[in-house]
Amino acid sequence: MTRRILNFALCMAVALSVPVTAEAWRAWNRHEVLPVSQGVWEVVNEVGSGAQDYWCAIGDFAIRQLRTQATQRIYIWRGVGPAVNRPGNKSVHFSLTPPPGVDTKPTVSLNVKHVGDNRNAMLARNHCTDRLGDRFFPFN
Repeated sequence: MTRRILNFALCMAVALSVPVTAEAWRAWNRHEVLPVSQGVWEVVNEVGSGAQDYWCAIGDFAIRQLRTQATQRIYIWRGVGPAVNRPGNKSVHFSLTPPPGVDTKPTVSLNVKHVGDNRNAMLARNHCTDRLGDRFFPFN
């Protein structure tokens, strides 16, 4: 009995000493979405990621995971840069609230570089279907 208790205690000590990493949510396009801070999430790149992929992932996350309205604005909080949760990768940080002191007038260009650029959740998620043909016909 004492041996079992010691084994259990040892297993618990090992389990508690292992660092806990943020659990990723996977978007429709398989990009990871992870929390960075209160109300800010990062979309981590995959090989060959483009602006469409980042917007697809955050739009999918906002609608399916956060259950936001389709009209909810999503803002670039930090443009493409080093990932916080996945060192060695690049990411874009997004938020449902505008970053302070930046122009948030929506643009027609698709980018992930300009802080404050934004689109509604449904438009962002629609970028998932823009790339659907690429998955089936990669040489178009």
